[in-house]
Amino acid sequence: MHRTLVCLHGWGGTKESFTELRSALEGSDITLLTPDLPGFGSEPQPRKPWNTDDYADWAETYIKKHVHGPFHLLGHSHGGRMSLKLAARKSLPIEHLYLCAAAGIRHPRHFKRIIGLTLAKSGKALLTVPGLKKLQPIGKKFLYKLVRVHDYEVASPVMRQTLINVSAEDLRPLLKKIDIATDIFWGRDDGMTPFGDALIMNRGIEQSVLHSYDGIRHRVHRDKASEIAAVIKSRMHIA
Repeated sequence: MHRTLVCLHGWGGTKESFTELRSALEGSDITLLTPDLPGFGSEPQPRKPWNTDDYADWAETYIKKHVHGPFHLLGHSHGGRMSLKLAARKSLPIEHLYLCAAAGIRHPRHFKRIIGLTLAKSGKALLTVPGLKKLQPIGKKFLYKLVRVHDYEVASPVMRQTLINVSAEDLRPLLKKIDIATDIFWGRDDGMTPFGDALIMNRGIEQSVLHSYDGIRHRVHRDKASEIAAVIKSRMHIA
């Protein structure tokens, strides 16, 4: 039976983020749809700052246009955040959900991150003061390194505010609303979305199975593509 798998990439990624997974699924009767998300790859950025619901709305429109009938949904990091929204809405015929190091669990460190983004922004303005302009190249790098926000540094103003918006929302309340069978894939050494988030999602989504990997960081969807592909094939009943 022919199956469709929609894959949503993480922040700063593109459809190429799923190159390894596509290779691992090659030869199977699975159609992979891996769109560039707005603001990344070939897809133009939004005209104004978005939040997670805006991204979910875009994904829902894309899926309704390109998929006819039930499908499987996979999301990595920010794409996982979007996938949680879509699964909780129950407005699409999602047969199975796959979360790879999914974002969406807010921690106190996220407040520090947002404060850091604000400081980086105000610090950048400070460096435009006459007499300090010579320090701009060094000062900007120091500020961004200080708060560890390289994504913020390279983003446009619209995408910077979008990053703040999506990082500020805690999707924990949505987990209990998801009644779709779910596989969760996570690296135990993930420094972006800590392994504790995987445990929270596993506990919150009733029909979920957790697959964890030692020595793997945030690239679980790439570094463990073969293992993930094997699970996907089994869930789709494809040999």
